[in-house]
Amino acid sequence: MKKSTEHNGYAWDQKVEEGSAYTNPIETGVIKQAKEGDWQIGVTAERQVPRDWFPSSLEGKKILCLASGGGQQGPVLAAAGADVTVFDLSLKQLEQDRLVAEREGLQLSIVKGDMTDLSVFPNESFDMIVHPVANVFVEEVRPVWYEASRVLKEKGTLISGFMNPVLYLFDDEKEQQGKLEIKHSIPYSALEQEEVIEGQTLEFGHTLEDQIQGQTAAGFVISGFYEDDFGGGRTVDRYIKTMIATRAVKITI
Repeated sequence: MKKSTEHNGYAWDQKVEEGSAYTNPIETGVIKQAKEGDWQIGVTAERQVPRDWFPSSLEGKKILCLASGGGQQGPVLAAAGADVTVFDLSLKQLEQDRLVAEREGLQLSIVKGDMTDLSVFPNESFDMIVHPVANVFVEEVRPVWYEASRVLKEKGTLISGFMNPVLYLFDDEKEQQGKLEIKHSIPYSALEQEEVIEGQTLEFGHTLEDQIQGQTAAGFVISGFYEDDFGGGRTVDRYIKTMIATRAVKITI
């Protein structure tokens, strides 16, 4: 495991302690609705994944929630009838999923690990993978796509969210002050900056070629696409969407 990945695992543990929005477990009312067939999840900040990206029924479907701890997507999909495994690097994020499962009487498998190494799972283990914006926290993204392809069954579906790398062009402090000033190039690596701060995540702005062509090179066909942003919470939101979601189907040629 790379030191940056280990660093980010601990940083996400700290985010749980701080109560970050992406670590807040889903409420009981949402689980109740999901059990009744009324459910939705997100893999980016604001928009929800279209329901037609999923099969009409999740009963018996084996779903891997990849780098998806926090007690959000996994419990909803389990309540909707899926056989869900939540895989994440942060123990405290996984504890949020365990908390919801125990509170709501859900069956969830909880596995700790690095999203670039899914060797704990055999080939063709899952019908679907749900992968919210998370590959921004690994130095290399293509291994994520190859491992996802390996553990998916033929014609299995990968639903993923990721960052448009344009976000990382700008000076972050000035962007927060309402000014857009280009400071970095793409691909972006936090490791190239002056210091690594304990408790703060290290982020990596991967090229769109690695994000999208990386999926097709791993054996996927892109069958759905949409853009999202931070809901107007950042200056850059005024000019461009900085998050992308794709639906991809594994097809062996």
